[in-house]
Amino acid sequence: MPETFYTIVDVFTRTLSGFLDAAVVTLQLTAVGIVLGCLLGLFFALLKLSKSKPLQLIANIYITIIRGTPLIVQIVFLYYGIAEFVTLSNFQAGAIALGVHSGAYIAEIFRGAIQGIDKGQSEASSSLGMTKTQSMRRIIFPQALKRSIPPLGNQFIITLKDSSLVYVIGVAELFSLANREAAQSFKPFETYVVVGLYYLVLVMIFTYLLHLYEKKLDVDKD
Repeated sequence: MPETFYTIVDVFTRTLSGFLDAAVVTLQLTAVGIVLGCLLGLFFALLKLSKSKPLQLIANIYITIIRGTPLIVQIVFLYYGIAEFVTLSNFQAGAIALGVHSGAYIAEIFRGAIQGIDKGQSEASSSLGMTKTQSMRRIIFPQALKRSIPPLGNQFIITLKDSSLVYVIGVAELFSLANREAAQSFKPFETYVVVGLYYLVLVMIFTYLLHLYEKKLDVDKD
C-alpha cells in the first residue's frame, strides 16, 4: 500500500503541468456547455409554456430526442455525423454537444420553476398594465430563477463530469490525458486515481461556489 501511495504521488507530480492544462480545457468545455445549455433551456422552456401547439411540439421533440439518446452518441454525431455538411473542431463539437444535451434538462428545470410561481403574480402584474412579456421578464422569471438555482447547480456539476466523454473525439481534456498517460506509463490504477482527484476537486470548488451564491440569495431575500 505505501508503494502504491508513492506511485500515485509520482504520477501526480510528473503529470501536474499536463493535467493542469487539461483541467483548463475541461473548465472551458463546461463553461461553454453551461452557457449554451441555459440559453437553449430557457428558449425551449418558453416554447413549452406557450399556448401554441406547434411550438410546444417543437420543444417536446427536442427534449425527447436529446434526453432519449446518449450524450456520447450526440458528441460523435456532431463531430463525425455532420462533417459532410458542417465541419466543427473537436472542441466545438464537444462543447456544443454538452450545451445541447444539458439544455434539454435545463428546459424542464426552468419550466417547472416558472409554473411553480403563483398565478396571482401574473394577474397582479396584468392589473398594473404590464404585458405578458414584461410580467415574465420583471416579475415571474426573476423569482423562477432563484427557485432554479439548486437544480441548475446539480445540472452544472453533471455537465462538468459529462465533459469527460469528449475524449472520444480527441479533445485534450482531463480524461483524454489520463487515458494517454495510463497507456504510456502502464500505471492505470494510479493514473485514474489522480484524474479522479482532479474531477473531485473541481466538483467541490463548483459546489462551494454554488453554496456561496445560494447563501447570497438568502441574504438578499432577508
